[in-house]
Amino acid sequence: MNRFVKAAVAATMTFAFSNVAVAQVTEEDLANDQATPGDILTNGMGRNLQRYSPMETLNKDNVENLVPAWAFSLGGEKQRGQETQPLVHDGVMYITGSYSRLYAIDLKTGKELWQFDARLPEGILPCCDVINRGGAIYGDKIYFGTLDARIVALDLKTGDTVWNKKIANYKEGYSYTAAPLIVNGLVITGNSGGEFGIVGAVQARDAETGDLVWERPVIEGHMGMLNGEESTMTGTLNATWPGDMWKTGGGATWLGGSYDKDTDTLVFGTGNPAPWNSHLRNAGTPTEGNTGDNLYAASRLGIDPATGEIKWHFQTTPREGWDFDGVNEVVAYTDRSGNQRFATADRNGYFYVLNREDGAFVSASPFVENISWADGIDENGRPIFVEDNRPGNPLEADKGEMVFAVPSFLGGKNWMPMAYSGRTGNFYVPSNEWGMDIWNEPISYKKGAAYLGAGFTIKPIFEDHIGSLKAIDPDTGEIKWNYKNDAPLWGGVMTTGGGLVFFGTPEGEFIALDDETGEKLWSFQTGSGIVGQPVTYELDGEQYVSIISGWGGAVPLWGGEVAKKVNYLNQGGTLWTFKLPKKLASAN
Repeated sequence: MNRFVKAAVAATMTFAFSNVAVAQVTEEDLANDQATPGDILTNGMGRNLQRYSPMETLNKDNVENLVPAWAFSLGGEKQRGQETQPLVHDGVMYITGSYSRLYAIDLKTGKELWQFDARLPEGILPCCDVINRGGAIYGDKIYFGTLDARIVALDLKTGDTVWNKKIANYKEGYSYTAAPLIVNGLVITGNSGGEFGIVGAVQARDAETGDLVWERPVIEGHMGMLNGEESTMTGTLNATWPGDMWKTGGGATWLGGSYDKDTDTLVFGTGNPAPWNSHLRNAGTPTEGNTGDNLYAASRLGIDPATGEIKWHFQTTPREGWDFDGVNEVVAYTDRSGNQRFATADRNGYFYVLNREDGAFVSASPFVENISWADGIDENGRPIFVEDNRPGNPLEADKGEMVFAVPSFLGGKNWMPMAYSGRTGNFYVPSNEWGMDIWNEPISYKKGAAYLGAGFTIKPIFEDHIGSLKAIDPDTGEIKWNYKNDAPLWGGVMTTGGGLVFFGTPEGEFIALDDETGEKLWSFQTGSGIVGQPVTYELDGEQYVSIISGWGGAVPLWGGEVAKKVNYLNQGGTLWTFKLPKKLASAN
């Protein structure tokens, strides 16, 4: 029996839609996604993940005239966290929903055209809510992943399954939540499950057939695959891992990647090494000549999209011991001096700039306050550790010494995507100011079981705010302005050529700020916490903005004292679409 079931709620509309030809999406279309206002084909509104629209119709002078056009409810009882980014193509909007669902919606009316529901098995092991962050469009298909670690290709017109493939075994703790990335006819995916002792990997599949073309495990000692044949080993066996710990080394590639066309490079981040207990992972290794860095966990990797070979790596947190995943998105941009750069705001609290050609370190600066685990970043990009603020060694006790660490394990910035503005040259980073009590505990690996070896409780560090949206100058690291929010920020950011910065809050407020000053110019109450990703597009000469609301994600599940602080927030599941009417576009 087919493992997936498609529900056609509006049968007549689906029939009509299925008899209309859909324009094929090409590699050229994907490359030009940011410059074409009528569609959104990729996660990040462009494969460089800048989340910047050059459209200027909607701007600082008229944003107060932005009004709701339609709203779409995801319905049912599956009202968990909604983290999707909408895609737009040929008059249709596509969104994913919690529990691995995908919807096609008429762009003008907000009416459902078709719905696809993955039939998830019992026993899935998602870490941080049953979310999905979006899909990818190519040819005549849309692709998205499911919580039981599969990748699915659907017909854009009908929602019928074209193919579905297994990424990994969900019974071992693997899952998949990121939006796929498509480059040169390959569908490229990561994996989730870093808390279960899995091994992070990047896979590339033929977009037409779903056949695996290459696979690159990201932990040293594992063998890659190319065209059905075993290829190179990742790194050098036992170079930075003790004994057999590389076999369950973590490094999940759970947030997906970006693509830099100028250097023809995929850039993927890798998650925490497993287990969290850094003493266990590095027992005795310094005297044996082993560096103990645990490559390539907590790193950014430059990967050849044709072969899966690693071109370069940059490790943000070697010998990681606080769950500071290195998965946060890497955004390609050109700085004010014309240098090709990458930027990434790490979970560890530092904002990094790298060289685009080879991933070499350029600079780093703190973007959250009171960082305790390091005294800074040295000239080579390595952290200057404060060893007294590393969770204690439990190898000779029942429990290691507890420390208070800043930021918390949910990070100065977690998954929620930042945005770059081609207008100001600044980055707009959704961050959180919080810390944690954390301690290490003895742990041993068991397939399919949590593999942490740590305990923790998150705590606020300021009375007046946790969330903090910051405008950062990447050339200097200077924070230009700071918009504070009571609850943690957990959704994406978008910038526009009209000088606007859009984002949402857990309190349900969808907000537009002035990109130069941080002044609030417009807001709308959506009725549920926002952890989704805003987009903007043009339809019939008018500019539209869309965002999904629906409170959930990791904060209510893992937030400790912070979770109690926001336990009043409502769940939901509504896609909101706003427009600037033509007659009000020139109004002040």
